[in-house]
This record gives sequence, C-alpha cells and structure tokens, in this order.
Amino acid sequence: MKTVRLTMAQALVRYLMAQRTRIGEEEVPLFPGVFAIFGHGNVTCLSEALEAVKAEFPTWRGQNEQGMALAALGFAKAKKRRQIMVATSSIGPGAANMVTAAGVGHTNRLPVLLLAGDYFASRAPDPVLQQVEHFGDPTISVNDAFKAVVRYWDRISRPEQIVESLPQAVATMLDPADCGPAFLGLCQDAQGEVFEYPRRFFEPVLHEPSRPRPDHRQLRAAAELLKQARRPLLIAGGGVRYSEAEMELARFAMRHAVPVAETVAGRTVLPHDHPGNVGPIGILGSASANNLAAEADVVLAVGTRLQDFVTGSWSLFAEDARFIGINAARFDARKHRAQPVVGDALVVLGELSEALGDWRAPQEWVRRGVEEYAAWNAFVDRRTAPTNAELPAYSHVVGAVNRLCDERDLVLTAAGGLPGELCMNWRARATDTFDCEFGFSCMGYEISGAWGAKMADPDREVITMLGDGSYLMMNSDIYSSVLTGMKLIVVVCDNGGFAVIDRLQRAKGIPSFNNQLEDCRIRELVPVDFAGHAEAMGAIGITVRGIGEFEEAFRRAKAADRTTVIHIRVDPRDWTEGNGAWWETGTPGISVRDSVRRAFEEHLEGKRRQRLGI
Repeated sequence: MKTVRLTMAQALVRYLMAQRTRIGEEEVPLFPGVFAIFGHGNVTCLSEALEAVKAEFPTWRGQNEQGMALAALGFAKAKKRRQIMVATSSIGPGAANMVTAAGVGHTNRLPVLLLAGDYFASRAPDPVLQQVEHFGDPTISVNDAFKAVVRYWDRISRPEQIVESLPQAVATMLDPADCGPAFLGLCQDAQGEVFEYPRRFFEPVLHEPSRPRPDHRQLRAAAELLKQARRPLLIAGGGVRYSEAEMELARFAMRHAVPVAETVAGRTVLPHDHPGNVGPIGILGSASANNLAAEADVVLAVGTRLQDFVTGSWSLFAEDARFIGINAARFDARKHRAQPVVGDALVVLGELSEALGDWRAPQEWVRRGVEEYAAWNAFVDRRTAPTNAELPAYSHVVGAVNRLCDERDLVLTAAGGLPGELCMNWRARATDTFDCEFGFSCMGYEISGAWGAKMADPDREVITMLGDGSYLMMNSDIYSSVLTGMKLIVVVCDNGGFAVIDRLQRAKGIPSFNNQLEDCRIRELVPVDFAGHAEAMGAIGITVRGIGEFEEAFRRAKAADRTTVIHIRVDPRDWTEGNGAWWETGTPGISVRDSVRRAFEEHLEGKRRQRLGI
C-alpha cells in the first residue's frame, strides 16, 4: 500500500481539498475555504498546514468565532447546502464562541465543519491554558458542549483516527435527512503527530446530491388521501429550496390547483405573483394563508419541520385536518400523525403529481385562495406605502427596500421585529432571494450571515436588515466585509432597544421592563452613532430621517463600491398585525395585575384551539 508521511493537520487539510461537488454542470470544491481565528490550540499545527496551501485553499480571518461560523452558515444556505465552509478556533473560549453558531446550523439543518483545538491526548501538560477541568471526568473539555448542537462529533486523539472520522463527518453534512454541523476536537499533540497515510485517502471524490426516492406504498397512500381533499393546502418549507425543487413545486401547484403557503425558511420558493401563492403562513405569516389553513382538510407539508411559528403553536388547523409529510427526514415526515412520504422533495413532488394524474382541487377552493391573497396584498399595500412620518414603521422601511431592489438581490434578517415585518410584507420578484434565519432566531446572524452569503455569490447585492439590538450584539463582520471587499448594504432600524420583546411583554399584561433602553436601569440614555461606528470600521455610514431620505441613501448604497450602513429611527410600537395567528408563550396563571389576568384568559382561549399531536 502506497503511503505519504504527513502530520494529522496536514492530512486533514489535504483530505478536505480532495473533496469535490457538482453545482449545475460545474465541478467545484466541496470545501471552498476556511474561516479561522488562530490561537492556542490551532495556530502551531493547523495553521502550518493551511498556510502551505493558502493559494488553493483560502483561509479567511474572522473577528469573532461565532461570527465566522455564522458566516459559514450564511454561505451554505446561499449555496443550497451544495458547498460547505470550515470554521476553526482555538481551545476554550474560542471554541465556546462557536457553540451558538452550531445551534443555528443544527436547528436550520445547515452544514458547517467546525474544528477546534482540544487538550493534549497525552495529558502530560494538563491542565493546559484555557482548559476547563471536571474533577470527576478528566476527558471532558469545552468541546463536549458541542454534542447538543451538532449532528456529528468526534475528538481526534490519534492521527490515524481521521481516516475513519472525516468521511463520516462529510457524509453526515451531505445527508439530506441528517444534514447539520459536524465537529472535530483536535487534540493539540495529535495535530502535530506524523503518520503514514494511505495515498488513496487523498484521491479526489466527487459528491453528487443524494435524492432518496419514496416508498411506493407511502406515495400511493398520500395520493389517495389527497384525492379525497376538498380543501387542500400545501406548505412549502426550506427543504424545497435545498432540494432545488422550486420549479417542480410551481408545476405541481399549477397542475393540481393546490394553494401554496410558505414557511419562514421557505419564503421565496415561489415568486410573489405566482398564481398558486397564497402567502406566508403562521405567526409571521399572512391572514390569507392562515385563513385557508383553518379550513384545510388535507395539509401537504413539504420540506418543513413544522415549527411552532409555522403552525401557530398547532392552533392554526382544524382538529380533523389530515397531514401528509414529505421530507427527507423520517422524523419530520411523521409529525402529527402525518401520512409520511420519506424522500427528496423534487423526486416526491414529481412522482406524486404523476400518481394524482388529472386530479385538481375544487375550483371554489382555488377561487377562495385568490380572493384571500388579494385582500392580504391590499393590506400590505397600505402597510408599505411611502409615508412622511418622522418615525416610520418597520413596514415602511421594508416597502422602500422592496421598491428599490433589483430582481436577484438577496434580503436577509434573523431576529427581533424584522423577521415578522419582512416575512409578512416582502414581495419576491424571483425565487431564492430571501434569507430569514428563524429556526434559532440568532441575534448576530444578520451581518455575519450576510458576509457569508455575499461570499457565496459576489455578483448580487446582499441587503441585511437588523435592529439596533442585534447590531450592538455583534457587528464586527462589517469590518470583515470591508477587509475582504464583500460589499453589503446594512439597514439598521433603530427602535431604542429590544422592542419586539417589549411588545410580547406588554401583550402579557406586564409593564415595559428592561427591554427598551428607556425602561432599563441606566443613569443616562446615550444615543449610538451607528453611522459613525460603521465609518470607524471602514464602511460608509449614513444616518437618515424618514423614508424620503432613506430611499435616497439606499440608492447611494446600491451605487457604492463598499459596505454601506444606513441608520434610520423607526416607531417602536407600530407593528404589522391582524393575521389571526396565536403563539403559545408562558403566561402567569396568577397575578395582582388585571392586565396579566386578562392575558391568561386569552392564553386559555388559545389553548382550547390547540391541536394535539395525536
């Protein structure tokens, strides 16, 4: 057997570089690069291996370990999980910073390969710098915290272990059912140890997207159930996008006249004006989709994990509604006693359509969907129309961005009030132009994820919208975007704190407390110069008042050659409401406040509408 003598770190890098994938007709690297912050635990061995191949396998320096791992996830989402970035950190706090990003990847079923330094396998120098110690178990390190938020976990304590572990990690990240983060803890001494690796371990491998076909019995059962429907509704989730099934979904909707509602992750799998589109569904959805959901007798859930924001905490649907779950993951396909069809969305939709033949939903149901959607769009017209208000609503800013965007521009958000305002009010001119990270709803994804999305497709504009709270939590990748020449448009909607949580707090009858800055324990309310802060990181900073100035600034940002941050103050209490959805949150069952007692009664009313998963 032919071998090559390498350190474990060198062998790891060489293996990653040998992995290939196909996007369309083009063969490209599966791992196009590495985000890295070097420190104690990865700088002396892994950086040596990466530096030697920096021209062919680029390493990008982050400002924060969480941020660079979020950028990797933004990249993976923009690439529809066809390419995967690597993120590496030091031992201890550097690794711990990536745990939150791993949670984002796990929840959203997104791949990223996380490599962190670990303790010495020999334990000779223990305890090492930044090593936590568990008195009853010396094998535990910070890296064990990743076990809850990754799909594959291993600690590499011997150089030969990567021969088995790396292929398993890659297979997990590429599996449409089990896709998610993979983690390897790299013991510091093992990184530098030399081993005679088989040369065939480094032979190029072309990974083709897996498209599992459905069981024929499951498919027939789903077709028979759907044929009985008088009021069918299709819910399209993020799995439609990752399967690249957008066109197949559009054909299915037209052929069988089934109205299509989009989840948060599934937003823009159809253009806004597609005849089958009835709007987003759920807490952040439209009255049109939610009204249809309340009457649907068969719900076809495609590529969605049916999170509570989609289902209205399972209060949206009729008690006797039947579900069909089309999903690559068995776990998701069987939720709420659904008739499961386990398989790839593109394949299943095509085969299900053939099984249905000429069947179409009743015309009166189709007409009902068109009427509901028209009413919702008229409502959105009013919410997003230009205004002269000194403090515009979020929806006015969303409307302005929507009017000035080009067809293929990507708009991105993650946490706070903007997910709702964007999901409800955004009108997509083209598919795959929307990224709302709302599985984990991670504050900080907005800028870092946008940086990764821009790296995935430098030729299109990436517009990220976030609140002042998210900006203050993590903004350093503005600097990353400037350094790397990955221009972003960053829209900061300043409402004076965590206004959407203040909204939830007040909705439960609780006085505003510790969310808006003015309601916090502070000595003095000091306004933040967001534009000046952005300029200090090399970006263009613009502060505006009102929608007129905002539109002018946005045009400047579109024409600019580098990242531009636009700061606009917005009304903290003007929200898009009225979609009829209910969300279960913890509500005090007893209180001295009448307002809380009333909120508890409303909570009980919502619970009475809740559908149990039986």
